[in-house]
Amino acid sequence: MGLILFVSFGLLLVAGVPVAFALAISAWIAIGLGSSYPQIVIVKEMFAGLDSFPLMAVPFFILAAELMTGGAMTQILLRFASQFVGHLRGGLGYANILTSTMFAGISGSALADAAGPGAMMIRMMEKGGYDRSYASALTASSAVVGPIIPPSIIMILYAMQDNRVSVGTLFMAGIIPGVLIAVAMAATNWHVSRRRGYKGGDPRPPLREMAATTVRAIPALMLMVIIIGGIRSGVFTPTEASVVAVFYALLCGFLIYRSLRLKDLPGILLGSALTTTAVLLILGAARAFAWVIIIEGIPQSIAATIIGWELDPILFLLAINLLLLAFGLFMDPLPGVLILVPILSPIAYSLGIDPIHFAIVVIVNLTIGLITPPVGALLFVVSSVMRIKVGEIVREMPPFLAAYLLVLLLLTFVPALSTWLPSVSGF
Repeated sequence: MGLILFVSFGLLLVAGVPVAFALAISAWIAIGLGSSYPQIVIVKEMFAGLDSFPLMAVPFFILAAELMTGGAMTQILLRFASQFVGHLRGGLGYANILTSTMFAGISGSALADAAGPGAMMIRMMEKGGYDRSYASALTASSAVVGPIIPPSIIMILYAMQDNRVSVGTLFMAGIIPGVLIAVAMAATNWHVSRRRGYKGGDPRPPLREMAATTVRAIPALMLMVIIIGGIRSGVFTPTEASVVAVFYALLCGFLIYRSLRLKDLPGILLGSALTTTAVLLILGAARAFAWVIIIEGIPQSIAATIIGWELDPILFLLAINLLLLAFGLFMDPLPGVLILVPILSPIAYSLGIDPIHFAIVVIVNLTIGLITPPVGALLFVVSSVMRIKVGEIVREMPPFLAAYLLVLLLLTFVPALSTWLPSVSGF
């Protein structure tokens, strides 16, 4: 049954079937052809995969991101970032990275990051003399930080698969890796801008104007502080934090920035509903797919094989890096977490690897897959928004991918980069 499952899944992906349907259909085929189980079990497992209180945080964080984008948060953060770095050589590239990093603390989604502030930055960079393909590649690469800096949808799902870590712990653990990624993207932008002669943007504004812009950006920047602080202090759970984020976004949009209007809400609700539906379809289908894997005993076989190799923790992590990078070429991060974490995390724990360290290594690995062809979702989002060929973006990606691999190796060999902040903050 396992062979039928993987062969049918691979064929469906090659045929261009969306991931959610490929997962569900391959599980249905495997059950129908390779077992005596009734096929209704696929539907049961899909529903079981969605019957979770922590999972309720996903649609609320998606809605909060949509409200923040519709409430002029994107433009405010963009002006805030540009005033500090826009005048430097390659300054619009730095502003792109800084805006993506700040917006990550609002949306928790790489795709929202790329389609919102990312699209605006590409147009600004193109007007400033940057190649459109380079601006698109930089935007896609910097958007990867979205699922790593809290709040993060993928971290919520990871915590559901591994009870050794909590959502709050992962949120805190993602801050330093997220900053490291932003620094790596900035270093890459410096190198390319210097080589190609990209100039700075407008001169730095007067201090009074910078102070006014900073004050105006504070409410938007406070969202991540409220979420992390509320979870840490026990005021609310991560799921309740997502609801708080929605109400805070409404408060900012209607009362503080006054850029949201009642007539905007139906479109925002529809957009967030469609995004939520797509995410939940993947989660439900991945649960059914994972169930077939489990009843076949595949996780136990893989675990026994790897343990039999008697790898030390570092060699195991390097092997996991290779596996997950290859997996990310063909699979989105969300089903990757649901399928692989239940298999790999117990092995890592048995080898003495810190669960928080392992979680960050897995999450960063899988999110890199968002910018690797042939199915890197961010490449297609940016291509669609900017009407540029995916191949043009891919040609600009090698420096950014090299920077990501360096960050990944650093996170692999230095566990404290993932574990120190949760430890000192009491998570």
